[in-house]
Amino acid sequence: MAKAATPAIAALVKAGIPHEVLTYHHDPRTTNFGAEAVAELAKSHGVVPQQVFKTLVIALPKGLAVAVLPVPATLSLKAAAAALGVPKAAMADTAEAQRSTGYVVGGISPLGQRKRLPTVVDASALEWDQILCSAGRRGLDLALAPRDLVEMTQALVADIRTG
Repeated sequence: MAKAATPAIAALVKAGIPHEVLTYHHDPRTTNFGAEAVAELAKSHGVVPQQVFKTLVIALPKGLAVAVLPVPATLSLKAAAAALGVPKAAMADTAEAQRSTGYVVGGISPLGQRKRLPTVVDASALEWDQILCSAGRRGLDLALAPRDLVEMTQALVADIRTG
């Protein structure tokens, strides 16, 4: 496990949170990381797309935050801002997101980030016994109880999808 350990995995191990590390083949030419994760994890582990969650870093008027929502869903920046109690939000600059979290885009985990950011998890996560999110590296996901994710990230839970 030491070879595959990421800060996200290490945080769960340290906290004693039950989880499973799932791997899938990451094609380095892929730029739609969420779609790739969904396709590969559905094929290898039988999960449905709405069970696989993406981690998006958003820019707020004073700093960054994290939004965690199902891969097939589109983030409502307005809903995320409202949940976080700010007037507006925008997608964060890629370089800024990577610098703040310590992860590369396509492998940003909501767990084990360099600096803990305010986090909002989409309410649909609580419909599942287990959800999947990035383990901190492309081709590596974590399966864990959504309530454990919320607790570990001290997240707010809100409906942050459009539509």
